Amino acid sequence: MESKFTILVINPGSTSTKIGLYENQTSILEKNFHHDVEDLKQYSTVQEQVTYRKDLIVNTLHKEGFNLNDLDLIMARGGLLKSMPSGVYKVNDSMLHDLINNKRKHASNLSAVIGYNIAKDLGIDACIADPVVVDELQAVARISGHPNFERTSIFHALNTKAIGRKYAEQIHKSYEDLNLIIVHMGGGITAGAHQYGQVIDVNQGLDGEGPFSPERSGNLPAGDLVRLCFSGDYTQDDILKMIVGQGGVSAFLGTNDMRTVEKMVEDGNSKAKLILDAMIYQISKLIGAQSVVLKGNVDGILLTGGVAYSQYVTSEIKNQVSFLGDIHVFPGENELEALAFNGYRVLTNVETPKIYPPK
Repeated sequence: MESKFTILVINPGSTSTKIGLYENQTSILEKNFHHDVEDLKQYSTVQEQVTYRKDLIVNTLHKEGFNLNDLDLIMARGGLLKSMPSGVYKVNDSMLHDLINNKRKHASNLSAVIGYNIAKDLGIDACIADPVVVDELQAVARISGHPNFERTSIFHALNTKAIGRKYAEQIHKSYEDLNLIIVHMGGGITAGAHQYGQVIDVNQGLDGEGPFSPERSGNLPAGDLVRLCFSGDYTQDDILKMIVGQGGVSAFLGTNDMRTVEKMVEDGNSKAKLILDAMIYQISKLIGAQSVVLKGNVDGILLTGGVAYSQYVTSEIKNQVSFLGDIHVFPGENELEALAFNGYRVLTNVETPKIYPPK
């Protein structure tokens, strides 16, 4: 008889906190708390929100009649830590230090701290899995065009690695035996070359390298960007927002909601169609580039993320790149499910948690 494990999953965003309770790999409870921006203003830093969000999670589980002592493991979304190989990592003092003192403030840095604070009261472990800083790049992929700049790996590791394993399971193979191109299409877009379980090349999604996306500008003409920076018309903050947050589709069409954009296209808006087609064109070019990284040995092209719900987007990508390999669509972010999946692998001894920081 299969053992039954209970896993709490925590995934905070800038104005939301998602939690999930899983029995083995089956979801038994999901909650998505939306935090009023005015409520968050009382906290001068992201880390000051830890107690507020922790209490919200604990009190909600009590109200749902769940006994926290029944938990076997807490899985938290990984933050902006030191670069690391893929895997599950136990939250420890070094990780907490790096998250709390990180200069790059992001809500994902809260997750492991919240999880650890709940777990220590229960005498269980808190872990993270495949944070965005997973780095498995091959040496040639790190070289840019100038020694002052090194290409780095920041991408949707959690979801894409989980989707890779899910696809492998569906075809009765191991993720580590496959060559895959996995594209996450959300507010940011990343496409990685997964070679036998290692992401040997991927565009840096945090700063929007690669295709433009619903809210990132992607690769821009370097000379024009430099001249704009020194024109005196923009501050550094203005430029950074132009690149991430207020770029891409949002800059062209005034919305980052791709459902709205598709409706504009359906209503005959020629500009909206051009912009959407251009984004699809750039995604397809990156898929083509990653097929070269894999030397044409592609066992599957997997499309995931919220934008993968769009039949228009996925069908047009298929039209562009189907000659490179079979294309399969796994829409949605699936981060709670991916964390629970990794937690279950730990509890069933399929995977052993690694120590942070990696040596």
